[in-house]
Parts: sequence; C-alpha cells; structure tokens
Amino acid sequence: MNSRERVRAAMNHEVPDRVPVMCQLALGHYFINSGRTPADIWFDSDVFVATLSEFRRRYGFDGFLINLPGRPENWREYLAAREPTADGEKLTWRSGLETLMPRDDNAQTFLPGRQSLPHADYANFDVADRRGFRTPGYVWNTWHAPSLWDIPDGADFAEPAAYPAWLTRGLRAARAANPAVSVHVEVFSPFTHLLELFGYEQALMAMIDVPDICRGILKTFTANVAAEVACYASCEPDAILVSSAFAGAGFIGREQYREFVLPYEREVAAAIHRHGLPSYVHTCGAIGDRLDLMAEAGYRGVDTLDPPPLGTVDLAKAKAEFGRRFFFKGNLDAVNEMLRADDATFERAVRQRLEIGAPGSGFILSSACSVAPHVKPERLRRMVELAETYGRYG
Repeated sequence: MNSRERVRAAMNHEVPDRVPVMCQLALGHYFINSGRTPADIWFDSDVFVATLSEFRRRYGFDGFLINLPGRPENWREYLAAREPTADGEKLTWRSGLETLMPRDDNAQTFLPGRQSLPHADYANFDVADRRGFRTPGYVWNTWHAPSLWDIPDGADFAEPAAYPAWLTRGLRAARAANPAVSVHVEVFSPFTHLLELFGYEQALMAMIDVPDICRGILKTFTANVAAEVACYASCEPDAILVSSAFAGAGFIGREQYREFVLPYEREVAAAIHRHGLPSYVHTCGAIGDRLDLMAEAGYRGVDTLDPPPLGTVDLAKAKAEFGRRFFFKGNLDAVNEMLRADDATFERAVRQRLEIGAPGSGFILSSACSVAPHVKPERLRRMVELAETYGRYG
C-alpha cells in the first residue's frame, strides 16, 4: 500500500496497512532546515513544492498540505529591492509595500516604514462595493498576493474564471511530482476572511455591533471560497482542508459559532463534496465543546484536536463519540509533547495516540497544530518509525 492509498483508506474509515503519518510543518521549519531562502520558499511555487516534497521524503510522511497559493512565475519582477536583514530578509515591492522574511516565522507585510497595513472599517462598510475588499490589510492582499500581482480591481472572486492560472500552480506541480503521495490543499474559511478583513479585535466587535453586515460579508466570502475550491478541485487534490483556525472557544462561544461559522462552512463543505473530494477542518485550541457543530457543518474530518493544556480535546472521548462520523488527524501536543518534551515523553505520547486512534481506522497521526520551527528533525522521523512499529493493523 502506497502513501496515497494509506491516507485515503484512513479518511474513508477503511483499514490501511498501518496508521498514516502526515504532519503540517510550520513554514519556519522549512526556512531553518532546508538551506533555501525564506523568500524563495514563500513566493516561488516551484521552490515551495520542491521543499515540501523533499521534507516529506526526508521524514517519511504519507502526505503534505499545500498551504500557500501558487505565485506567478515572474513574481520577482514585482520587486523593487531585496536585501538581507539581521534576522532574515527584506523585500520592497514596486507597489511600495515591504515584506519582512524572518528566518523562522511567516512573512510580515507592512506599509513603507513598517507601518501596519490598514484594515476595513466595519462602521462604514458597504458589502455591495467590491473596493471595500481591496484594503491592503485583508488576507487576500497580504497572504496571497502582497502587490496584487495581475488581478484586476474589478475581479469577481465568486467566479472561478476570475482567478489567475498561477493560483493552482503549486498544487498542479505537487500532484504531478507526487503521484503516490496524498496531496491536500488549503482554503480559508469565510470566518477567517472576516477576521482578516477588519482585523481580529474589530471583527469580534463587528459581530456584536453590525451582525447583519457581518452576515452579508460572510455570504460574499462563502461564494469566493467555493470558487477557489472549484479551481483547486480541477487539479485533483486528495482532500481540501478548510482553515478555520480562530473558530475555537478561545475566540467565540458556541452561539457565535452557530451564527457566524456554521452556516457558511456548511456551504463550503458541500462545495468540496460536490467535486467528489473529502473535506476536513482545522480549528486550533479549545474545540471540545463544538465537535457536534463541526459535524453539523458536514465535514468528513477534523484536524488539530489540541489536547489539554493547549486545547480541550481528549482523543479517546472524541473517538468514542465521533469516531464513526469523522476521521481525525492530530492530537499530539505540538509544544509540550513535541518541542519541549524529552525523548521518552515524546515516544510515550506517540504510542498512546496510536493505541487510541488506530482501532476502527479513521486516524492520521499528526501534531495537533503545525510542527514548530525548532522541533528536531530526527523527532519527526521517529514518529514514522513508531507508526510503522505500533500502528500496524492485523
């Protein structure tokens, strides 16, 4: 059984030869351990995919997640300057924006002089005016495309045809280069887009002050995400992950989840399923009180499952209550059991998760959230060795 078949069997609650292993690595882990520059990994789709593929082979993982969109091949032409800094690199774009690339963290984009990018103002937001969604601080403009590349101002992101071909460039390259590997791709949830549009504190205020405007914006974002799903689905990923990192109890309660997350993520999950693909959701921290709501959203799987003290998910309890409904990926404490733990504690934690997660299939061994940049590479290789020894079926 190859890696792609192994992960597919686990997601379908079929019995693979062993529990698959598929950790999401923080971008900083690649920056530190690859020998490549952070900017080239972040902005060059070919370098990004080559790096992910190399680390999958290096650690023996059964798959990897494309968690950055593709970039245009000529992205360097949008640069005005590129210079080293004390802790990484600084990129200055022809648009005037500046991007700092630390050696062990995600890119950070600013206005000239390192001023924070402005977000939309919820008190004066017109949902019908697309220009409101073009504010520099909004995630599409910074995470996806710092200088907006070649996307027209009037683009309607609810239409798949509005997305440039480079959006799927990394996924297409990954699929072609890894035919026997499980390749997943990430989209942001409508709720995450809302938080990024207004900024996190202001978005939480907006849900209280202008809930109708928030619902209108979430409806727009839902159509946009569904269009992005359509673009990715044509490239034959093995699954689509919906990143809804901030929908846990650390940010919002159950009632807010039911109002501002559930209806819109239900539509996104349905859009993924219409393309015949598995869906799963990534939500950090305290989600033990809302697994039932995630089930209502229609997802086939749940990612992260942070255990105490980082979160509130007990894997044995979740498996007993929802193990036939979901496939689960994660539950290893990325800080206390992977980064800071001694070898004996780490190995004990891995074996415990295998013992709980393996019965009945439906489990992918993984860190709960992203593997921290400074986790030792040999520890990740050891995860696979333990799965090969203690995660076998029959």
